[in-house]
Amino acid sequence: MLRCAGEPVKVSLCHCFDCQKRTGSLFSVAAFYPRESVALMAGEAKMFHRPSASGFDVSFHFCPDCGSSLWWEPERLPHLIGVAAGAFADPDFPMPQQAVWSEQRHKWLALPLASHARNPVKT
Repeated sequence: MLRCAGEPVKVSLCHCFDCQKRTGSLFSVAAFYPRESVALMAGEAKMFHRPSASGFDVSFHFCPDCGSSLWWEPERLPHLIGVAAGAFADPDFPMPQQAVWSEQRHKWLALPLASHARNPVKT
């Protein structure tokens, strides 16, 4: 069980092929929290480390019992932890503010989000 303190810094949807493979769907949705706001409170997680389309590695943590994605640590944003929006099991969870890697989006999927062909420029 994860504890996420406060509100997410951002909620982002990713269309990259790696996220499509990882989720078995058309995209993934992550709520990004400051690293110090996320803690594993109970249970354990297994990790899978891989390169990403952005050129920075990502470490994914998942439940060893059911395989569900729990959180990830993107080297590109070392101060943030991405938490799978589905892990909250909350239909009122905030809508993503942006979509990234839209150049790999399935063309028939239209979403009412700000869209970036790849990752937005870091600020």
